[in-house]
Order: sequence, then C-alpha cells, then structure tokens
Amino acid sequence: MTVIRRFVPYVAAVAAVALTSVFIGFVVGRTQIANISMLYLVAVLLVAVAFGTTAAIVASVLAFLTFDWFFVPPTHQLIVADAEELFSLALFLITAVVTGTLAARERARAQEAEHRERDAKLLYEAAFLMAEPELERALAAVAEHFRAALDLDALAIDAEAEILPRPATAARDETARAALGATTGNELRMMDQHGASRRIRLVGARTGSRRQRLTQVIPITASGQRIGRLLILARERAEALSSSDERLLAIAAAHLGVTLERARFREEATEAEALRRADELKTELLHAVSHELRTPLASILASAGSLRQKDVAWTDRERDEFAGAIQDEALRLDRVVGNLLDLSRIENGTLVPHKAWHDVGALVEDVAGRMRPVTAGHPVRLDVPEDLPPVELDYVEIGQVLSNLVENAAKFSPPGSEIGIRVARDDGDVQFEVRDHGPGIAPADAERIFAPFVRVARAGQGSRGVGLGLAIAKRLVEAHSGSIWVDQDVSEGARVVFTLPVGAHGG
Repeated sequence: MTVIRRFVPYVAAVAAVALTSVFIGFVVGRTQIANISMLYLVAVLLVAVAFGTTAAIVASVLAFLTFDWFFVPPTHQLIVADAEELFSLALFLITAVVTGTLAARERARAQEAEHRERDAKLLYEAAFLMAEPELERALAAVAEHFRAALDLDALAIDAEAEILPRPATAARDETARAALGATTGNELRMMDQHGASRRIRLVGARTGSRRQRLTQVIPITASGQRIGRLLILARERAEALSSSDERLLAIAAAHLGVTLERARFREEATEAEALRRADELKTELLHAVSHELRTPLASILASAGSLRQKDVAWTDRERDEFAGAIQDEALRLDRVVGNLLDLSRIENGTLVPHKAWHDVGALVEDVAGRMRPVTAGHPVRLDVPEDLPPVELDYVEIGQVLSNLVENAAKFSPPGSEIGIRVARDDGDVQFEVRDHGPGIAPADAERIFAPFVRVARAGQGSRGVGLGLAIAKRLVEAHSGSIWVDQDVSEGARVVFTLPVGAHGG
C-alpha cells in the first residue's frame, strides 16, 4: 500500500498532462488560439497544489515534451525548426517549473501551518487534561487523547513506580523492544532481563483489536533522568508514524515529564509535611505526657501510698477521699489516653464512622447521664424537640463529640452555672449546641481551638487540658459531612455548634 501511494503523484502528473494535451488537440483542430500552451500551466499548478514540488517538476517536463512532440512543427519530433519557437518552449519550461515550485512551496507552508495549528491545539488540550488532580486519571485521559488524535491502535503512559505505584519492576527500553510481546485486549505483557513477567494496562486500546506489537518507545525525562515512557502499539503491517507525529509525541513526552516531576515533588512535599506534622505531634505528645499524664499519676501514687501507710490511723472518711481521688484521677488519665489514641487513629485514617439511623433525643440523654460525674455541681438543661427525625450517624463517635463539648463546658464554667444542650432542625440538617456561662472564647481563638494540642487560656483562668477534645470533635463531625464552629453571637459564656445532615453520606 505504501509503495502504491508513492507513485500516485507521478501518475497524477501524467494524467493531468495527458488530459490537457487532449483538450489542446481538440481546440487546435477547430481554431487557432495564441499561447495555448499556457493551459499546461494550469495542469502544473493543479499538480503542484495537490502533490507537491517533485510532481510539479515532473508535470512541467512532461508538458514541455508533449507540447513539442504534438503541437510544435515539425510534429512527432523533438526538433524545433523555428528559433523563436525554441525560445518560447524554453521560456514555457522555465515558467512551468518556477510556477509549479512556488505553488508547491505555498502548499507546503499551508500544510505546515495546519499541522502546527493542530499540534498546538492537541498540546493545549493535553495540558488542560494534565491539570486533573488525580495523576492516574490524568495520564489515562492524555493517553486516550493522543491515541484518538493520531489514530493509534493503543498508547500507554508507563510512569516509574515511585510516581505511579504498581506492583512490578520497570523494564528497560531495550528489553521492551526485544520482548515485543504481541498482545491482545487491553494489557501488554513484558519481560524484564531476569525473565520476570510484567503487565502494563493499555490506555485507549481499541476493543476487538487484533494482535498488536510494540512499535515505538518514547522516553519521558525530567531533570536529565528518565521517569517514564510512552508505549505505542500497532497491528501487524500498520503504517509507521510520520515525522510530524513523532515530533508531537516527543513534545508531549516532555510536557508529561514536567507533569510527572511536579507530581513527584508534590508527593515528596506531602510526605515532608506529614513527617513535619508527625514530628510536631510527637513533640506535643511528649509535652502532654510530661504534664497531663504525670499529674494524675502523681496524685494516684500519693493517694495509694497514703493508704498503704501502716503507722497512720486513717478514718473511713479519709480512706474514702483517697479512694475517690484515685478513681477521679484514673478516669482523667483514661480520658487523656483515649483522646490521644483517638487522634492517632483519626490522623491515620483508621477511625471510620459506622453509621446507622439513631434517635437524637436518646443520644443526648445518654451522654448527659454518662457525664454526670463530670458535670457535678452544674445543672444541665436539655432542649430536644420530640419531633426530630432519626439521623444517620455513628452513635459512639457523635456521643464522644457531645461528651467532649460538655466536658469543656464544665471545665471552664464557674461552679453552679448552667450547661445547656440544645438540638433543633436547620433546613436539611440537625443542629447541636452546647452552651456554658464561663468566660467565653475570644474571636481570635475561635478557629485555633480546633487544632490539636492548642490550649487557650480563658479570661481569669489558665489553660487546662491537653487540647485534644475540640480537635477530635471537629474531625469526627467532618467525617460525618458536618461542620462545627464557635458561635460568637452570645453575650455571655461560650456556645459551640455543630450540624449533621439528616441523611449523611460522607465519611
């Protein structure tokens, strides 16, 4: 097929000159027209525009010889009797060659401009597809984009394992070419130099394609190192890529190199940020252990040591006080350790809500009952309408959110002040409020208090606790597709509000 196409321009040149000769012979047989040889220039121009310079020159020479043979006396001879006719023929030949060459050159420029416009459009569209945040999806879209645009059987973008993880070792280019591995379907099986099998998913492979072979590998490099490659597959006896298409794919590979390198830098930055946050968490954890854990432990040890003294006759009341102190400090220690473990599981993504439909009123009453030892000395007022619909939530996790908010309210409220828990409908959500009558939260701290280990000193009081209760509450609420904030529209105390969708599907 390729050999036949190679001769098409010359066959077209012969046909154009032949048709023009027939037409001139028909006209000359009936009337005399000066400079009728100029009709050959039309044929030369048509051949030049359609098939290029070489075909135009062939048509010019054929037109010169044909006109001399058939229409210049003596006819049927390549001899010109009249010098003026010889000059006219030479001028015609020069004019035909120059005209055909110029027309073919303009055609080539127009085609080059079209190709550049097409290439620029394809690269622009590919750059737009590369902006997809999910790298694997972006590479799949880019591969399908170029496969469809260049009419390829299949095209795969194979990135190195550290950029696009896959359970296999990368094969070398020379190994890939040697393996060639005819393939069917949407996978290419390759072998590395050690004989290990590896499969690469073919993006955009035509369904029902015949057996394919790896025809070309274009390396994807960044900072002088190869970080991937373009794998181009075609059916047996398929046409090779043109030089312009190869150049386009080489430019696309360069752009992909920048994209993959940027993804690698982003991954490294994310890892560095995670390490930094882990280091900060470790430092804060040490601070928490050094104070919030040692304080209750010291109290427990002191009370237990006092009870073990044999030389002191403790009264029953004093023994009860020591035992109560041990129990209170042990509960406090349990809450601190529990919060630390919960935060660790949340940060690692292992604490996932297990949702079911629950009655909100029963949940609030359950939390208020369990928190009585913490809220001792504070009257707790519940405001829960009876017509609230069931809400899809994790009973334990939302119970912990309410418990943390109630504990915070009790911690920072003066003795005897009321703690309010209110639930109400808010459009498609259910809104929870926990309010106290303490010193309140400054507007500058309204966002900061939800960060881990942030302990804010309220007016007239020092900072208390480890600073985990609100941080855990925020993460648990967001895992339920809800939101939590500090309501600043209160004249006294603090009010923390969070909302949950009635039918939450987040998390």
